[in-house]
Amino acid sequence: MAYALPMQRISTLFVLALTTLHITTQPILAQSTKPKTSSPSGIDKRYMDEVKALADQPAVKKAFQIFIDLEPQTSQDHRNLVETPSPPFKEDVRAKKFAAMMREAGADSVWIDEVNNVIAKRKGRSGKKTVVVESHLDTVFPEGTDVKIKQKGDTLYAPGVGDDTRGLAAILAVLKGMEKAGIETDADVLFVGAVGEEGLGDLRGVKHLLRQGGPKVDSYIAVDGDGISSIVHGGLGSHRYRVTFKGPGGHSYGSFGIVNPHSAQGKAIYYFTTEADKATRQGVKTTYSVSVIGGGTSVNAIPYESWMEIDMRSESPEKLNEVDQLLQAAVKRALAEENGIKRQGPDLTVDVKKIGDRPSGKTDPSSAIVQRAMAATTYMNAVPQLDVASTNANTPIALGIPAITIGSGGIGGGEHSLNEWWLNDKGYLGMQRILLVLLAEAGMDRGTVASPIKTRAKR
Repeated sequence: MAYALPMQRISTLFVLALTTLHITTQPILAQSTKPKTSSPSGIDKRYMDEVKALADQPAVKKAFQIFIDLEPQTSQDHRNLVETPSPPFKEDVRAKKFAAMMREAGADSVWIDEVNNVIAKRKGRSGKKTVVVESHLDTVFPEGTDVKIKQKGDTLYAPGVGDDTRGLAAILAVLKGMEKAGIETDADVLFVGAVGEEGLGDLRGVKHLLRQGGPKVDSYIAVDGDGISSIVHGGLGSHRYRVTFKGPGGHSYGSFGIVNPHSAQGKAIYYFTTEADKATRQGVKTTYSVSVIGGGTSVNAIPYESWMEIDMRSESPEKLNEVDQLLQAAVKRALAEENGIKRQGPDLTVDVKKIGDRPSGKTDPSSAIVQRAMAATTYMNAVPQLDVASTNANTPIALGIPAITIGSGGIGGGEHSLNEWWLNDKGYLGMQRILLVLLAEAGMDRGTVASPIKTRAKR
């Protein structure tokens, strides 16, 4: 395809157009195609005052400038992480690199846990609370994918360049800024690079982090996507299943009359989608999809197995469970009917395996963490927008931990594709917003002075 203008010129015009038209760019949100969005009508004045007071602190002003000064290094960190492959369930190489970066940035202690989450602890003065700031290590791209960055004008192209590698670079920069500005918090802060956010990873990193017996977490800030407007306060839950019908298999003529797994699968799909359609036409948006099917060996052979993978989503646990039950009923009905018409041989069997379970729920818009994020967004001269999506915040939200997901700044697109891109349009604003929300949650020692890192006592 021919372009009438060079890519650098196109990127520049694109940013100018966004600025001129006052369009608020939406973040790339993992596992979300069209997040539900609304503009909040008001923010409690006390949170606006709180955020402004924090932003007026000399150390915070210094950190804001440090983020700008660190742009070349943050860009290099971003590139290094993007070009370190992190395929699903194989995040260990990137985990080691990110852990080394966190140590160099000045975290008090850094470790890699049993599932390869990277955890960097920055101790607070009292340590009575713990606040998590997290981005995910994994991408959706399989082992062997070319992750070398290609730059066209001022835009970076590479698989995973935005989702969520820019988030990792952003929270790393926030740690650096806090260290260089000498900012002290009251609460302990855990900077986390989590595994298993994408696809069949099923949020396994955060589920492990927040497991019973794990560290007590009082609030959770996930950094995923771009922009500085979106505040994900609702977790879009999902159930995913692999359903496999199994029979003896045989010759299409000589074994005619035995059970046919494909026939049962077809019935199950029909019964499920017919009833799910009725159930999802009203109420909270709830979706379902028979996404992948397989089985069979030859046109002249009755298959010995037939399998399908199903995805269903809703922000309502009740609606999600309702559709789930419809699937279970459809599978049982199809199994019984296929076994009921067989003429010879053993019965058909079925294996229903849950391969994904993302919890749903909401952090109330009036809660402190959402209000603080809205206030910080407004302070940055952006319009806060409340979203519902499937991110790592789903797990803490479902556990009753105040949690949100916010973007890392800049502009991006093409997530989960080989042509994913990211443009550093004042990306430092993302770090500034993250810092404000973090300090509001963790509590800032107002006696903190804008001092160099060497004066901060390590605990």
